[in-house]
Amino acid sequence: MRIFKKEKGQLKELPAEINELREDVQSAKMPEPVEKVVYKELERLTKTSPSSAEYTIGINYIDYLLSLPWNKMTNDNLDIKRAESILNEDHFGLVKIKDRILEHLSVRILKMSGQHKILVVDDEQITRQNLEHVFKKDGYHVNTASDGQEALDFLGKSAFDVIVTDLKMGKVDGMTVLESAKAVNPGTEVIIITGYATVSTAIEAMKKGSYHYLTKPLKLNEIRSTIQKALYKKTVRLEPKGPVLCFAGPPGTGKTSLGMSIARSLERKFVRISLAGMKDEAEIRGHRKSYVGALPGRIIQEIRRAETKNPVIMLDEIDKIGRDFKGDPAAALLEVLDPEQNTHFVDHYLDVPFDLSRVMFIATANALDLIPGPLLDRLEVITLLGYTEEEKEKIASRYLIPKEIEEAGLIENSPVFTEETIHKIIREYTREAGLRNLKRQIASICRKIARETLRGGYKNEPHILTPEMVEDFLGPRKFYFEVAEAKERVGVATGLAWTEAGGQIIFIEAAKMKGKGNLMLTGSLGDVMKESAHAAMSYIRSHAAAFNIPDSIFETYDIHIHVPAGAIPKDGPSAGVTIAIALISLITDRSCKRNVALTGELTLSGRILPVGGVKEKVLAAHRAGVKAVVFPARNDSDIKDISEDIKKDIQIIEIDELEEVIDVVLN
Repeated sequence: MRIFKKEKGQLKELPAEINELREDVQSAKMPEPVEKVVYKELERLTKTSPSSAEYTIGINYIDYLLSLPWNKMTNDNLDIKRAESILNEDHFGLVKIKDRILEHLSVRILKMSGQHKILVVDDEQITRQNLEHVFKKDGYHVNTASDGQEALDFLGKSAFDVIVTDLKMGKVDGMTVLESAKAVNPGTEVIIITGYATVSTAIEAMKKGSYHYLTKPLKLNEIRSTIQKALYKKTVRLEPKGPVLCFAGPPGTGKTSLGMSIARSLERKFVRISLAGMKDEAEIRGHRKSYVGALPGRIIQEIRRAETKNPVIMLDEIDKIGRDFKGDPAAALLEVLDPEQNTHFVDHYLDVPFDLSRVMFIATANALDLIPGPLLDRLEVITLLGYTEEEKEKIASRYLIPKEIEEAGLIENSPVFTEETIHKIIREYTREAGLRNLKRQIASICRKIARETLRGGYKNEPHILTPEMVEDFLGPRKFYFEVAEAKERVGVATGLAWTEAGGQIIFIEAAKMKGKGNLMLTGSLGDVMKESAHAAMSYIRSHAAAFNIPDSIFETYDIHIHVPAGAIPKDGPSAGVTIAIALISLITDRSCKRNVALTGELTLSGRILPVGGVKEKVLAAHRAGVKAVVFPARNDSDIKDISEDIKKDIQIIEIDELEEVIDVVLN
């Protein structure tokens, strides 16, 4: 009819563009549901005028579908020892973090290296040997049985994914093997092969649950494709559906570089998507193709750029996703990061399912409180706390300094940083949980040395940097040890706080003046912190007799509580104990020990409730020169995780009631 219509002039020639696309679709080996959609779209385009906008949209849509890596994957390097050496090479310390990552990789490697098991049952030796050779070459684990009875013995010992069995054999035939296999495991697929094929036996086999019925002589391509189709549903079993890792911690602690190391160890392509400030749900799911300038979401775009179906995708700053009238991107990520749902992820632009289960997703965040609960539930959080001064010194000497020397072009005449110099930079010019500022200071010194080298200052001999020279390069010291160097005062207590940048030392000051018993609170305090101050005041007034405090003092004096710095907002319940100690110090006229820091939530009855960020707070106290820290006794499990290197420098005091610590903190 096409030829007839063409001769009569009733059939128009299809544009060459459509013919080329049709050929590309045939060679693309796309999934069957996607292929149907593409052919349907091509059929619609044949009836559409090439000058219309719909024609251009359709061509671009098909072209985008063809460009996606539906079946392209990089081969994973399954050597766990290599992965461990790469993590140790790229990162110093972080022992527990690296152990957890290696555990995660081990599970994925074992799952990915698993093989499907096939049992070949045939009384002809040549057929068994040929099928065994073909299946092993395709990567399957193969067992063979010479008759039905031997096959039944195998079924009693092990489970198989597929059984390929002859129909007519000795005492136990293929039908009996089929029935026994289905009785033992209904999920086992059985393929019947026979040289005596009849319609009745084929129908009987299908009724009993046979997956397929093939006639001898077997065609190699036919048996291979049948095995692949039989195993299609079972491939999910071998897919690694482990949790999505989320590296949480202060800036500069190495979250992104850990993700890059994981990708390098598996020899996968690495993709980083920044989610900070993302407000539009379409950034994840894409736009409908009918819109002008429509595009898929970032996930599909990056997979297309990576040209592989299984990259490592890092979702950076997942805690900083925005939300407005255009939708909630965090809600769109629920499907992306759920291993049970992302096998059929549908982008609005593609409008066909795309399998994201092969992608290894890794998220990073500074603060977990900002991540919505349902999304956080899909993540396994690994916390990076920050580094001690000793760890920073080793990281600086092994990693940061050599890299910055190379960046500054000083390899031929490299400056030498002494241990004392590195220690001075860390203590007097940086105050952070991570390493970014330390890296900047080292880079600044290297740049200044590079400039001086060009002036002729350091030509022939390596330049040795002493602690005294640091001030010449970086200027006056920027940070002081407030705790170690400050005086002990009445009404000033040392507290511990947690921020997105890690732990921090805060000071809570209290002053009294003649008045009528009013309580004033300043320092940009949030509602929770104000309530903690009122609770602390109520506790002290209700226990005035125990502290030898006359009741008249609350009626004749106003009390002012201030938390520097006033421009920085502060909130949270963990300052309750510190506020109470500052008030008791003020009213009883006993000075507070500045080298003892406190944290904990205080109740009206004087009980101390547990708080968060324990490890970060201990690290902050260690950096500030604190000698003892007071924690709620219920935080005992968190305190056990603190390294012994820190515990030997700091005394950790655990309390249940406020009264237990008053004499420890006050002089």
